[in-house]
Amino acid sequence: MEIRIEEDAAAVARAGAELVARAAREAIAARGAFHFAVSGGRTPWEMMRELVGEDIAWDKVHVFQVDERIAPEGDPDRNMTHLRASLLAYVRIPPGNVHAMPVERDDPEAAAADYARTLAEVVGSPPVLDLVHLGLGPDGHTASLVPGDAVLEVTDRDVAVTSSVYQGRRRMTLTYPVLERAREVMWLVDGAAKAEMLARLVAGDETIPAGRVHAVHATAIVDTLAASQLRQS
Repeated sequence: MEIRIEEDAAAVARAGAELVARAAREAIAARGAFHFAVSGGRTPWEMMRELVGEDIAWDKVHVFQVDERIAPEGDPDRNMTHLRASLLAYVRIPPGNVHAMPVERDDPEAAAADYARTLAEVVGSPPVLDLVHLGLGPDGHTASLVPGDAVLEVTDRDVAVTSSVYQGRRRMTLTYPVLERAREVMWLVDGAAKAEMLARLVAGDETIPAGRVHAVHATAIVDTLAASQLRQS
């Protein structure tokens, strides 16, 4: 894993936008499209606002979700609500290229299977995403691969639903197999609360969910607070 240390969360967001723009241009030049999966969070939304100003052929971009809370459309808990407000309202991505997780459906398991089929139809079977953006929680979770949940053991599906409620919501999430097939993974991590888990992630600690993501090409863009225990070690 390549580690890039930036001064603060704002610098992490800017560096993340630059990496996404570079990956988009390379994918479009090589394969005619850019398949990008995004996670939620305050710094990622700032990254999306930075991304608006980048020179990208937006009509060739496909946006997928890494995870989503099971909540009504437009709910402030939904990652898609914030993605629309920070990026999609400002760039010309065709509506058909925005692939929202269908979490408002009555049957979450069937909805997860449908989303897996969408991935395969758009990206190929098995789907290989060009870039996956991941975050890191203070408890070591990433995506909605949360500690102690049965979803951590799903290896036969690319999309699954958490078995329990986590922070007030059940979640739909991409699973380890599709994350690990990605051509590139970008971690965005900021804040002192993430320092211990970042050190464990970099050390390959598989006792935390994030440490079980074995990406071939991964870059962690982190701020000085999150990197504090990396320097100590």
